[in-house]
Parts: sequence; C-alpha cells; structure tokens
Amino acid sequence: MSPYFAAEDLSMFGRDPWWLVVVKAVFCFAFVLVTVLFSIVWERKVVAWMQLRIGPNRHGPWGMLQSLADGVKLMLKEDVVVKRADKVVYILAPIIAVVPAFMAIAVIPFGPADNEVSIFGTRTTMQLTDLPIALLYILAVASVGIYGIVLAGWSSGSTYPLLGGLRSCAQMISYEIAMGAAFASVFLYSGSMSTSTIVDQQTDRWYVLLLPVSFILYIVTMVGETNRAPFDMPESEGDLVGGFNTEYSSIKFALFMLAEYANMVTVSAVSATLFLGGWRAPWPVSTFWEGANHGWWPMLWFVLKVQLLLFVFIWLRGTLPRVRYDQLMKLGWKVLIPVSVTWLMLVATVRTLRNEHYDFADIALYVGGAVLALLLVSFVADMFRQKSKESAPSAEQPPGFDPMAGGFPVPPLPGQELPPVPRRRPRRERELIVSGGVDTQSDGSLEGKEASDG
Repeated sequence: MSPYFAAEDLSMFGRDPWWLVVVKAVFCFAFVLVTVLFSIVWERKVVAWMQLRIGPNRHGPWGMLQSLADGVKLMLKEDVVVKRADKVVYILAPIIAVVPAFMAIAVIPFGPADNEVSIFGTRTTMQLTDLPIALLYILAVASVGIYGIVLAGWSSGSTYPLLGGLRSCAQMISYEIAMGAAFASVFLYSGSMSTSTIVDQQTDRWYVLLLPVSFILYIVTMVGETNRAPFDMPESEGDLVGGFNTEYSSIKFALFMLAEYANMVTVSAVSATLFLGGWRAPWPVSTFWEGANHGWWPMLWFVLKVQLLLFVFIWLRGTLPRVRYDQLMKLGWKVLIPVSVTWLMLVATVRTLRNEHYDFADIALYVGGAVLALLLVSFVADMFRQKSKESAPSAEQPPGFDPMAGGFPVPPLPGQELPPVPRRRPRRERELIVSGGVDTQSDGSLEGKEASDG
C-alpha cells in the first residue's frame, strides 16, 4: 500500500456491550434533537437582530424555550387528513423524511478513536460506530430522505404540493452530483472513506486548507440539499403556498420541520468532520495545550464547529433573497458540476504525482502549466466563436409573443418581449398633456372625426 494512503484500523468498534450501544444511540438522538431546538431559537434571534427586531423573548429565560413551546403547540393542534390524499403514504411520508436525518449521525466521531472515555465504568470510544465506507453510508441515507418529501407532495392529492415535491427531487439530483464529487476529493486525498480515519489524517493541516474548492462546493450543495434559503424552492411561499407540506398540520408538519433542521445538523457535522478537523482543537489552542484533544474536550470543539456552520445557514437566510428556479438549476448543472469534476481531476492528478514521488515544485509546475494551457485553449476558442458570430448573418426575428396564447394570460419567456400597449402615447407627449400642453393626437383624431361628420 502506498504511504500516502491511510491504513484503516476499526478494531476498536463493535466491542461495546449492548446496553452501552443503546446509551450511545440515545445520546446521538438527543444530541441532534437538542441541537435542533437550540438552532430554531438561535435562528429566530439572529435573524431578528439582523432585521432590527426583538425576536422571541417570552417563553423561558431570554425566550430560549420558544422552540419547545412551538413543538407542544403543534402536537396539540388538530390533525387534518385531506380527503383526496393517499392516507398510508400521506402518514408515512414525514416519518420517511425524518428518520434518515438521525441515522447519519451514527458514524460521526465526537472524539479520537484511540482516546477511550469512561461511561458507567466501561471504557469506550466517543463514536457510535464506524465503517470502511462510512461516507457512502451518509450519502445513501441522505438520498433516502428525499423520498419523504416527494411522497408527501404526491400523496396530498393537490397541485402545489406535487410541484414542491418535484422541485425537491430535481434539486436533490442536481446538487447530489456535486456533493459526491466534493466527497471524492476527500477520498482521494485521505485514502479512506472512514470518518475516524479522515479526521486522523488532518493532524497537521485541515482539509479546508488543502481542498478549499471542495469545501466551498460542499457548503453550497449542503444548503441546496437541505432546501434552505436561498435554495428553498420546494417550500416557496410566493408561488407554491407552502410547497410539499401545504396539506400537512399538527405533528406531521412538525416532523417535516424537525427533518429540515436535523438535516442541517447532520450536514454541518459531516462538513466539520471532512474539512474542519472534526473533533480536533483549533490551531492556537492545540499548540499551547497538550490535553486539548484528550478526554471529553474534543466534544466541545466538535460542537463549536457544528454551531459555526449552523450560523452560516442562518446568515444566508437573513441576507440573501430566494433565487429563481432556472437560476437554481443553472448553478447546479452549469457551474457546480463542471467545477467539481474539474477539481476532482486536478486532485487526482496531484495524488498520482505524489504517489510517484514527485517533488512539490514539480507538481506545482505541471499543474500550473496544465491550467494555463486550458485557459489559453478556452481563450482561443472564445475568440473564434466571437468571430463566427460577427461574420454569421443576422438570425431571423423570433415570432411575436402572444400574451393570450391558449385563451389564458401567460408571462413572457426569457428572450421574449411584451407587445406595445395599445393607444399608449410616447413619454414626451404624456408629459406635455400633464403639464397643460396640447393633446395633438386627440385633437387630430377629433378634427378628423368632425370632418367626416361634416
């Protein structure tokens, strides 16, 4: 095996007694649930601060129990099931959406695998379990959650929820490809798909410094995967009323809300694990404190990194407006996927040269030359394309736009223009009329009418 690839040692997992496995599973569930309750209040307070509002301040000290009060309120509301719904799928959809969000946290390390802690007198690792293909497990579980949204939109028997479900399906397909390419870059550089091994490989430098493009790609794709603003097309209140969850109420609506925030926690934990060193202490702390990565302290650094990434979600929601759906698809297919595939090829080239024992200066020279050659070819191609456009004859004018096509008013598509408004005077004539000038067009029409009458 190449020295640049990590040797996976997962022998410390799978040795816990059954009761300790149950305790760890309950802790993982409680960690996600408590983080969701905190994130809802934190989001409302931060967005209120950005918009110069007060925010929640009634339930509990400083309004910290607002999300708990909202959950109790939703559970006590009337549970309505619409008549045209497929009741079995209608009830199962929120469950299918929320369960995978909690399953992915099982392979996330909260501490080093070789640093066992004592729980009720038993030594164990700070991770429920780990797999040689842990990140593939995360991708598979995250992909299952989308079925809950699609089935919710279809089973409601209504038009707007169906559109929201289809939007979510198309959005997931578009952004899952770029997310997989970002994961593949980490696979190539670390030589492993195990989450604990990937964190161990970041002892000297975090992957956010070695793979910055992968980190940016994953940040964008995780916002799109969780259907959060500015990519919240499946829940677009402006044109879909509420999207896939329009016909849901009470506890089923609360499950969809829980699934959204639980997915936020999961993707933030994955991002911290892959790119921000996982449970490792940040650089200034780890240099002067040797015990920063031992005992229960790694859990503190991990939680702080997760909260930092959750703040990114809140920040984006409080600052960016919702994009159009065509812009969302264009970003996914024409920007993120080409950039992620190109970056993956670049990382693979660098790893191949490293395995062949090339020096860093030679690798930088080869990669820089390839990038410059690619830019030169692109520049020459753009020049020839521009010349061909200038020399080509002017294209035929597109057919006129009919605003009443099919008997119903329709908006213009990109590239189409509305026909001029009938009997609309030029701006200069309207200004003359307002200022007391002569309405020449009206006067002329009147004179013509009087002459015809005479």
